[in-house]
Amino acid sequence: MDRGLVNEQISETDEELIEKSEGQRNLKEGSWQYWMIAIIAFSWSMYQLYVVVVPTNSVFIRSFHLAFALALVFAMYPMFRTPKTMSGIPWYNFPIAIASVIGALYIVMNYDALNARSGAWSHLDVGMGIMTIILLLKAARRSLGMALPVIAIVFMLYDYFGQYMPDLIAHKGASINKIVGQMYLTTEGIFGVPLGVSASYVFLFVLFGALLERAGAGKYFIDLAYALLGKYDGGPAKASVAASGMMGIISGSSIANTVTTGTFTIPLMKKLGFPAHKAAAVEVAASTNGQLMPPIMGAAAFIIAEFLGLAYTDVVMAAAIPAFVSYFALFYIVHLEAKKLGLKGEDPSKLARAFDVFKSGVHYIIPIFFLMYTLIILRQSPQMAAFNAIFFMMLIMVLQRPIYAFLEKRAITTEVMLSGFVDIGHGMINGAKNMVPIAIATAVAGIVVGSVTLTGIGLILSEVIEELAHGYIIYVLLLTAIVSLILGMGLPTTANYIVMAALTAPVIMELADSLGYLIPAIAAHLFVFYFGILADDTPPVGMAAYAAAGIAKSDPIKTGLQGFAYDIRTAILPFAFFFNNKLLLISGVDALDPNNPSGWHWITNPGEIALIFLTAVAGMFAFSSATQGWVLTKTTGIERIMLLMVVPLMLVPNLTSTWLHLNSEYISYTIGFAIYATVYMTQKNKIKLNKGLA
Repeated sequence: MDRGLVNEQISETDEELIEKSEGQRNLKEGSWQYWMIAIIAFSWSMYQLYVVVVPTNSVFIRSFHLAFALALVFAMYPMFRTPKTMSGIPWYNFPIAIASVIGALYIVMNYDALNARSGAWSHLDVGMGIMTIILLLKAARRSLGMALPVIAIVFMLYDYFGQYMPDLIAHKGASINKIVGQMYLTTEGIFGVPLGVSASYVFLFVLFGALLERAGAGKYFIDLAYALLGKYDGGPAKASVAASGMMGIISGSSIANTVTTGTFTIPLMKKLGFPAHKAAAVEVAASTNGQLMPPIMGAAAFIIAEFLGLAYTDVVMAAAIPAFVSYFALFYIVHLEAKKLGLKGEDPSKLARAFDVFKSGVHYIIPIFFLMYTLIILRQSPQMAAFNAIFFMMLIMVLQRPIYAFLEKRAITTEVMLSGFVDIGHGMINGAKNMVPIAIATAVAGIVVGSVTLTGIGLILSEVIEELAHGYIIYVLLLTAIVSLILGMGLPTTANYIVMAALTAPVIMELADSLGYLIPAIAAHLFVFYFGILADDTPPVGMAAYAAAGIAKSDPIKTGLQGFAYDIRTAILPFAFFFNNKLLLISGVDALDPNNPSGWHWITNPGEIALIFLTAVAGMFAFSSATQGWVLTKTTGIERIMLLMVVPLMLVPNLTSTWLHLNSEYISYTIGFAIYATVYMTQKNKIKLNKGLA
């Protein structure tokens, strides 16, 4: 069978599952409504590629970006999910969509006039602003749920009724004109930095991922992971972790990652002997962690870079070790689960040869390396690097099926020659569809950012948190983590990060500074980002858990709780890299160094980087064993305590060296390894003794 046809069939199945999981309409293929959405989505992708090479006013780009997203929201997502609205677009959606597009483009159509009367807005300006804000909130409710629109409304009510608030959080209040001007008619609100990042960077990377997926990379990653790992204990589960990690490189969505890899790995895990809820939970934990993986990181990498004024590559470098350590630890947890359940791997004779699988799709890996090369080595801008990678990917898509046909000595028909262009069209459409929730989320999150700027609530919040934390930085971090988790239950990761970055990241930095901690800003921003990701599998809302439970036919709440138990290891990483910046490859911070404006001193020694990584992995393995109650066999209470002692020695040696009055962090590492080795040897001797008695 034609490999391209197999990929096409699998991709279409995944697309339908993703649409169902995210509540999109299931329109009849070939209907005029189906083609209308396809044309709008394709046009959006073409526009985003066009503005990379043709200099365009950034406000215009943001305005058109939002207009396309709003048009697609009202076409793709129903107001209420009934059989009738899920299978067709009711007539009343069309005037709503047209009005929202006009509202988004009003800024472009009246750009010069609005600049001329800045601050003295006309009644039409305010009226259009009110209409657009309402329609944007309706669009967010359809595509993202109630949480984000409610939060935005609460902030705008706070803006207006500030003078009636309790003294601790009161302000003088703002008029309707001022609120609408801030949120709609300037670049401080809806059309602010978050939407700008979505329009400038995120779209291109999501489009690149969609093209890779459409070409067959998703199935290739799954097949490769299974061929490499299927024969080991718990092989399918380990393949799930590896495949989700590779998918995380090209996908910014935990739900899409869950559905794409889970349709294959969850049934295999169940067949192997994993209980349904554990099979689903492994996939959920692996897929949510996909958002930690550079280069996309669920769009957060670009927004962090924009907020902090950093090079995108600096963010990727800082985020790399925590992301890989988290994945290694999850891989180890799956190994422990397989050992506890007594699960063996697949019969090697039933598996494809790993090298053969690798060869069959090596052309999918080349564009990813090309992207990273142009970003990190050539230091191209993220837009241009993604743009070049997209066209490189398109070239591969056009050539791959004719080359397959030639190598397999099949006729190179017109259909084979044109199939690559068809795949490109599908990829362009899918990329735009995947961007809809992100674009809407960043636009609505801009309202929260605008409110923070308008009212100065950040300063007020700083006082409130400082009062609650009683001057202890650990309490500040715990409060922030809890708020991020709660908000993240109802918000997409990107929106959650933007809200928390606007509200609490500055507070963390300010209080840390006042308490004598000189912390790089990226540590605070990654801290809130990590806890936002954890919310994707936190009951009762975790959407990734619901998607996986649907595939596994398991209880969503039970799946979410198990997924959170697997992901709890990720919860300690943000605390670790906040206090030990070496995990972010930052050796120190010197805000007074005139030759280093960022104040960061990067770790570049390969030996030191390897040591940091290995000790962090050891610390996370020890924590995983302690929480799972297993190393080589079931752990005793004392062994668990010893394993937990290893964690700070490995993850925050700078602090443990101070607490224990050690002369060097290396002594902390040595003690940690010694304790770990003691537990390991104790268990090994216990197993030998039990075998001897048997």
